[in-house]
Amino acid sequence: MIKAVRGTRDLLPPETGVWNFVEATVREVFRAYNFHEIRTPIFESTELFARGVGEETDIVSKEMYTWEDRGRAESDKGQSLTLRPENTAGVVRAYVEHKLGDRGLQKLYYIGPQFRRERPQKGRYRQFYQIGAEVIGPTAAGSESPARDAEVLTMLADLLDRLGVREWRLELNSVGCKDCRPRFNEALRRALTEPDENGVTLASQMCGDCQRRAVTNPLRVLDCKVPEDQPMIATLPRLSDYLDDGCRTHFAGVTAVLDALGIAYTRNERLVRGLDYYTRTAFEFTHGALGAQNAILGGGRYDGLSEAIGGPPAPGIGFAIGEDRLVMTLAESAAAAGYAAVAPVAYVAPLGAGMNAPAAKLVRELRAAGLVVDLGDETFKIKKSFEGAERVSAKYIVICGEREFAADAFNVKELATGEQVTVPRTELAGKLRR
Repeated sequence: MIKAVRGTRDLLPPETGVWNFVEATVREVFRAYNFHEIRTPIFESTELFARGVGEETDIVSKEMYTWEDRGRAESDKGQSLTLRPENTAGVVRAYVEHKLGDRGLQKLYYIGPQFRRERPQKGRYRQFYQIGAEVIGPTAAGSESPARDAEVLTMLADLLDRLGVREWRLELNSVGCKDCRPRFNEALRRALTEPDENGVTLASQMCGDCQRRAVTNPLRVLDCKVPEDQPMIATLPRLSDYLDDGCRTHFAGVTAVLDALGIAYTRNERLVRGLDYYTRTAFEFTHGALGAQNAILGGGRYDGLSEAIGGPPAPGIGFAIGEDRLVMTLAESAAAAGYAAVAPVAYVAPLGAGMNAPAAKLVRELRAAGLVVDLGDETFKIKKSFEGAERVSAKYIVICGEREFAADAFNVKELATGEQVTVPRTELAGKLRR
């Protein structure tokens, strides 16, 4: 038997009802903040991620699904393509390619699959789903303002509250900018690679990835998830000590708005996120129900990403929600459970030869009236029709035999109570709705 590839999975009813609840709520909240949907291809030029995400990140160096195009056109041959491991780079590429900056500040969101070849575990898959949003535009449109960062964080707090995610926690940091971060990187490199009195370096006691990063990109050491390395990482210099005045002022502007709105947050000095394009504001929303890997979503500011992929200056901020992990946190949400448990209000049971066609017409009328209705088959006996109604958890069964159609009135039985009444066709939708 052929099965789904390791690290992928089928999403089946009734769980898909929870996914629909999440996505419907996302669209409502994002619409209220004037965000508009964008849909980009699921594969892009590999160069986009190498230049945008960063060659030293785990995503680019270890996790991408990449292949050489073998297209028929001569221009396609030899082109390296990659299934998107994240969506921000693709959105910024679309922003640059279509000159969206000419329209002013852009507030865009997406919902869709991403792909990373990492070790499958609870809440982590090789094909996973993200919900994300980006605010990007020319500086003159206010894209650099700390108010934009605070608005995004407020929208996320509102979204989690609307979804019924309780006890979320916002962790916040500033990762500096191109002017002040090099000084911090150099301080990290010295702390990691200069030997102590015994000739031993800190990096040499850490995992292989950290030993490599200590030389090539010291900031990525702070993103290490190896438990044994955490006590050593805790001794490293703090980024806040190296921020320039502009970054300090920007971060203070973000927190001032959050404080005014009463949105709680914690400053996490070690939070840098796993992508090289972040500048200044970086953040994660976490939840205790997810265990050690407790991040529901994360994001940050990326003021130089457009230029990194060949575009004009276009400061921006965005985030990505791991939808797989978010759905896990909604296991006990009454709102999500109710959305997933939607059942037909009625099961229409045609009884006798030739009843399928008139029953189908009746069902179409009821559905046009906004009712969720399921339909049996004329070959079913009465017992099988009742079993069908119970299987789909219908509230009522509507008996439709030749006699009922002749009278244009139908026997409607409530399955839970056994109460049965005869209802004229003109009143049937109203009865079922009540």
